[in-house]
Amino acid sequence: MTREEAKRKAAELVSKMTIEEKASQLRFDAPAIPRLGIPAYNWWNEALHGVARADTATVFPQAIAMAAMFDEEKMQEIGDVIATEGRAKYNAYSAQDDRDIYKGLTFWSPNVNIFRDPRWGRGHETYGEDPYLTSRLGVGFVKGMQGNGDVMKAAACAKHFAVHSGPEALRHEFDAVASKKDMYETYLPAFEALVKEAKVESVMGAYNRTNGEPCCGSQLLLVDILRGEWGFEGHVVSDCWAIKDFHENHKVTVGPQHSAAMALEAGCDCNCGCTYQSIMDGVKSGLIDESYITASCERLFTTRYLLGLFDGSDYDKIPYEVVECKDHVELALDVARKSAVLLKNNGILPLNKEKLKVIGVVGPNANSRIPLYGNYYGTSSRYITVLEGIQDEVGEDVRVLYSEGCHLYKDRVEGLAYADDRISEAVTVAKHSDLTIAVLGLDETLEGEERDQSNGVGSGDKDTLLLPRPQRKLVQALIDTGRPLIVILMAGSSIDLSAADEHADAILQAWYPGARGGKAVADILFGKCSPSGKLPVTFYYNTDHMPAFTDYSMKGRTYRYMEKEALYPFGYGLTYGKTAVTAASLMATPTLNSDIELTVTVQNTDETDTEDVIQVYIKDQDSSLAVKNYSLCAFKRIAIHAGKTETIDLTIDNTAMMVVDENGKRLIMSKHFTLYVGFSQPDARSAALTGTIPAEITFSI
Repeated sequence: MTREEAKRKAAELVSKMTIEEKASQLRFDAPAIPRLGIPAYNWWNEALHGVARADTATVFPQAIAMAAMFDEEKMQEIGDVIATEGRAKYNAYSAQDDRDIYKGLTFWSPNVNIFRDPRWGRGHETYGEDPYLTSRLGVGFVKGMQGNGDVMKAAACAKHFAVHSGPEALRHEFDAVASKKDMYETYLPAFEALVKEAKVESVMGAYNRTNGEPCCGSQLLLVDILRGEWGFEGHVVSDCWAIKDFHENHKVTVGPQHSAAMALEAGCDCNCGCTYQSIMDGVKSGLIDESYITASCERLFTTRYLLGLFDGSDYDKIPYEVVECKDHVELALDVARKSAVLLKNNGILPLNKEKLKVIGVVGPNANSRIPLYGNYYGTSSRYITVLEGIQDEVGEDVRVLYSEGCHLYKDRVEGLAYADDRISEAVTVAKHSDLTIAVLGLDETLEGEERDQSNGVGSGDKDTLLLPRPQRKLVQALIDTGRPLIVILMAGSSIDLSAADEHADAILQAWYPGARGGKAVADILFGKCSPSGKLPVTFYYNTDHMPAFTDYSMKGRTYRYMEKEALYPFGYGLTYGKTAVTAASLMATPTLNSDIELTVTVQNTDETDTEDVIQVYIKDQDSSLAVKNYSLCAFKRIAIHAGKTETIDLTIDNTAMMVVDENGKRLIMSKHFTLYVGFSQPDARSAALTGTIPAEITFSI
């Protein structure tokens, strides 16, 4: 069904409704209208990394982990699997007339906000700090979820629009002030790509204000940019209870009727919350014109028609048995393997279990399921922790000793014990083992969404990049034993790993790796596969030189604008192979209006098969408007067999040569550019960590 056909049918159906019925359909929990044969529909569903909050589903690694694959095609495959399971569950539930929350086909994912500050608690829901990477991964995810058939497989949602990335504690009252240059250079590109390229069906407004206007009622964002500049044709949904913030926290309106009027006039069609229950009062008082209600209702029913919810589709035949089926679980496991980032390795990895008698596994995340989840997750029928993954891998051949070592963040595990009550056991385990694997980090109780019921630290943001004090004490105690030490970090953001970087033999960033994440970690540790993930965020030493959390200027933030050296740079990650770009050249001289086409030769001189990610960065050599450093403009995940050489062609979009001026306009202002082609950024820190430098290509147009 084309959008025009769906719009026509929606308009015809809506024309039969009373104004009260139309108003009722703008709620997220839209009631049934029996006289018109319209069943109830709940618009609120989640699918950040698998169908969430609706019982069993395949649980993929957290979004930030998926981003570490640098793989647009794999993201599309993931999106398709999520939509398939969503359809299977919808078919089963609706057959029983179960129209509950989290059981529809409108998924409020992906989160394409920019992870601009490592303190933000929800950053692990995103695809990282780079707008180009976020755009490409988001486009892949949305295309996979929505499909390309006559009927939309599921409806994706780009959130949170816009200029939204903390602080969580202030989000209901905060005004994110951003220049037009920063908006169009950093905060808006991913949303634009999802609207224009992926044809995302829905956009969710953010809680905060942007430059004075509440996002869910912003004329600039929703009218001028989204529907005006970009031609968005889908529907807009508010973040949950965000419209209530207009009068209660932002203080830009005097009450619910005025807030509802502001949101409707800006084109916010669906209210997650309670404010649109005041629509009819607004109509009676003359504040709200019926035309806005009708327009929003028609847009919402257009989506329902596009999903085939009235006319049916072949997707209605998808059986429940596809939910968490073998192929889907294997895909999630593959993603967990490819997303892990090897940050340090002095040669201790991969482990040879034939040379080991005793392995010590310690740490608060070693045998905890919680860090497997991330947040916004479904329920798996089986979980494999890191401890279990290691035990399963070595079997009876190697003894595995275990100690929790410490609480995740409290100073003791047992309430009546002395502080640090598990450290002596951890030290004992280390001293009795050939090597120790310390599984540390955070989970959703320490970094997450404000007011999340599981949140153990209030707002969900981090005050520091340090591990909690008990874990720092544990690490130091393990270092002091002098025994070989491998650190596994399970966290969704930048952590200060200075001590481990200096003293540990290896560090593996496992993120929140999904239900079978412990097996993926074990597969990497014991060399069943090579690690190949790359950091989608910068790992800083600390926040000493960072701008204030509330400062939305990009100056000094992320790899594109930072002025200090990183602990581990964006794009960095080691493998068990030894890969390098041995040649890179232009296929033709680029012009003002052409794309840039490259031929790249890569080689793996090691004896280990691996995957790696070719990364291309561009630097404008002329314009004062260019980003301070350089920008990612192309990437490609490739498999390189041991001792082999591969040649890959890459295309860089013409827009990579553009700069953004102070009015937010994109244009090419330079003649001279440099491309850096390698497996990392071209910065000195990446060169020191990897032992290689990217190839350089300088060209003029």
